[in-house]
Amino acid sequence: MRHTTPPSLEDILELAEQAFGAIPAVLRDMVRGTAIMVEDAPDDETLEGLGIENPWELTGLYRGVPLTQKSVLDVPQEPDTILLYREPILLEWIETGEELFGLVRNVLIHEIGHHFGLSDADIDRLESEE
Repeated sequence: MRHTTPPSLEDILELAEQAFGAIPAVLRDMVRGTAIMVEDAPDDETLEGLGIENPWELTGLYRGVPLTQKSVLDVPQEPDTILLYREPILLEWIETGEELFGLVRNVLIHEIGHHFGLSDADIDRLESEE
């Protein structure tokens, strides 16, 4: 996808849906039924809750209860959601020159991996898989 203007929220969501199909199957299986949403930037409450001062540092966030902490006896909560933050992703895209599809794919892998307790080494390995 070639852009002459900054990609919109819808463009990033379309890329995310395509990238979701390109992440390792083991990760896709872990998050079946998880919603993917795109927002321009994280809100102040999210940043404060994570102890992040610079909003440009947060490209994505997995909101939900890890499977390891869920129980069949739990009262149903809101569905798990992967949030992608468009402006920080675009800033990283400009700064690194990385292909936007690859960047969005890596953010998805990173958020899913951290949510399920994978180490940075495990996530790096998964990011290099096709």
